[in-house]
Amino acid sequence: MKGATGNVIRCTWAEGEMLVDRDAVVTEVPVALVYNGISHVVMMATPTDLEDLALGFSLSEGILQAPGELLDLEVLERAEGMELAMAISAGAFAALKERRRNLTGRTGCGLCGVESLEQAIPPAVAVSGEFQLTHRAVQRALVQLGRQQSLKQRTGGAHGAAWCSPDGAIELLREDVGRHNALDKLLGALAGGRPSRAGFVLVTSRASYEMVAKAARCGVAVLAAVSAPTSLAVQQAELSGLTLVGFAQPGRQVVYSRPERLVGDGAG
Repeated sequence: MKGATGNVIRCTWAEGEMLVDRDAVVTEVPVALVYNGISHVVMMATPTDLEDLALGFSLSEGILQAPGELLDLEVLERAEGMELAMAISAGAFAALKERRRNLTGRTGCGLCGVESLEQAIPPAVAVSGEFQLTHRAVQRALVQLGRQQSLKQRTGGAHGAAWCSPDGAIELLREDVGRHNALDKLLGALAGGRPSRAGFVLVTSRASYEMVAKAARCGVAVLAAVSAPTSLAVQQAELSGLTLVGFAQPGRQVVYSRPERLVGDGAG
């Protein structure tokens, strides 16, 4: 199977001098998601944790309503890239055929192939969660995030998505060249039920409406992003009852929706 990184020759100019050596770059390949023999989407992704990507994408896009609807999954290496061949339940497949579209998604692209304005903005999915977190918990997770992103450390080119405990400990992390893929990988890995308890997701990107919608569909009540949210992301978060944090940086973060879940400094 293709690895997470590849080696290339690089020429570095620094202070008037040229250095030629080798560099590790993050791998980006076409990955096709195939349901019951029918190709649904091809995206550019890093070929690691592909089982998590398949399940997470299927759940976060509403193709599957529960992990048990994924009956079988085979990761196949093709000459052109990777194929995730899934067998899903008859009910889920019938629903998919009703809404099926063919699209090619590039890194950072989520609307390619959408055929109408009605398809562009998904209905908001309500999330629950009466727990509270401290601002310090988000700050603790931020400190750990860079240390635990091994792929980013090696290449400088990978996004990360982390599931964090109420006290800010990173319990699970996934990386990918694409921010949506990193989140889907995490959501797939979490499909056993962790989002049903207190905790939050931290992502190394801006917060788009798609990121909010994916998190909400999978029961995540708090999403923190290191960069800016979009206007539609804030709107989706409010409609879903999701707490959205943006500009999460050392010593500062901004809460854009449902701030009652985040409380003052505290000890926790």
